[in-house]
Amino acid sequence: QEQLVESGGGLVQAGGSLRLSCAASRSIVSINRIGWYRQAPGKQRELVASITRAGTTNYELPVKGRFTISRDDAENITYLQMNSLKPEGTAVYYCNGVPPFGGLWGQGTQVTVSS
Repeated sequence: QEQLVESGGGLVQAGGSLRLSCAASRSIVSINRIGWYRQAPGKQRELVASITRAGTTNYELPVKGRFTISRDDAENITYLQMNSLKPEGTAVYYCNGVPPFGGLWGQGTQVTVSS
């Protein structure tokens, strides 16, 4: 069964950094566009960053300039480097294709940013 496993979350003070990882159980080279999503308490899940197989990246306005997405297709891992974190970044972070594959949602990794 295909699986995505997110890790790297934690508790960090505002202004701090975290690096999230998303490990796939199979080759991700077939997924052209991979994204990092987040879901804050009481809110809908939202896409925050994505990267294509060619390396083209896209960032939503709230994270632009602070987050960096990358992918290593040889290792089947996608990363999200998050700098200058803000309390509003507190959420569970997930990775998936863009658009997402319904059966691929993992457990996510919790990021909590304290003020």
